[in-house]
Amino acid sequence: MRVETICVLGGTGFVGRHIAGHLANTRVRLRVLTRNRERNRQLLPIPNLQLIEVAGYDQERLTEQFAGCQAVINLVGVLNEGRGAGHRFEDAHVKLPEHVIAACRTAGVGRLLHMSALGAAPDAASRYQQTKAAGECVVKAAHSENLAVTVFRPSVIFGPGDSFLSRFAQLLQFFPVLLLPTPRLRLKPVYVGDVAKAFVQSLEDEATFGQCYELCGPKVFTLRELVDYVATLLGVRRLIIGLNEAWSQRQARLLERVPGKPYSYDNYLSSKVDNICSDDGLARLGIHAAAVEAIVPGYIGRRRAQRRYDDFRRTAGRD
Repeated sequence: MRVETICVLGGTGFVGRHIAGHLANTRVRLRVLTRNRERNRQLLPIPNLQLIEVAGYDQERLTEQFAGCQAVINLVGVLNEGRGAGHRFEDAHVKLPEHVIAACRTAGVGRLLHMSALGAAPDAASRYQQTKAAGECVVKAAHSENLAVTVFRPSVIFGPGDSFLSRFAQLLQFFPVLLLPTPRLRLKPVYVGDVAKAFVQSLEDEATFGQCYELCGPKVFTLRELVDYVATLLGVRRLIIGLNEAWSQRQARLLERVPGKPYSYDNYLSSKVDNICSDDGLARLGIHAAAVEAIVPGYIGRRRAQRRYDDFRRTAGRD
């Protein structure tokens, strides 16, 4: 299969931007759909990328945008539910894949790459994981001779600009005490560049058709170990208090009422299950997984250098 034009849903997000970077200046043309074009203008310098503003992701609009495409990549996911259409778990994780599949069939798209999540399961505790599993089932069932499907199930993703380790770095910089929920949660974080490679390498590879790949990094960490590591990179000493189950639940109930909902009870339920691959999908794709220790100092460590520079300016009276 030769792919010349790809339509990407969720292409303005963390993984989507890295996929666009991997495909920049190639023969492949990218159509990245967004609800707000001005907010995502940083993608416009990519010469083979077209940023298209759409009002919604219903089947009719998607069919129109998929016309002339050989492949579609769906990266859309909602970590915390909102009230508006498209911001609920069911809408983003189940109904959208249904619309995508129907639009692919109508527009004659022959290739679909879908982002699911490690831990997705029908009997999972969290609604996020349940609906991700339901969407994954919809996509897998659509695999056929006319629509080749590949599903990816990444662990928590890290890299420059992430909302995981970078968020902990912000908290550690500004608060002397950190109350950490589910500190014993075990994770195998995967580098965003490796996730992007997995998508790009699979586009035209017939060996990946109908397959599902779990994507993890090479090493297991507890959440507490990762937070301690970030503090070490920042050069700060903080009191980090690991919360038990009861207090983790209470914290989640409290924070989901905070504007912006930085943490929710559904996030807590997701964290009750270790995020570790049972199969090395990156190795199956011939990708050598990057280690946390090889990548994270490059972007978290810069914060320490910047803080030292700011301290020097203040000392010199140049603040």
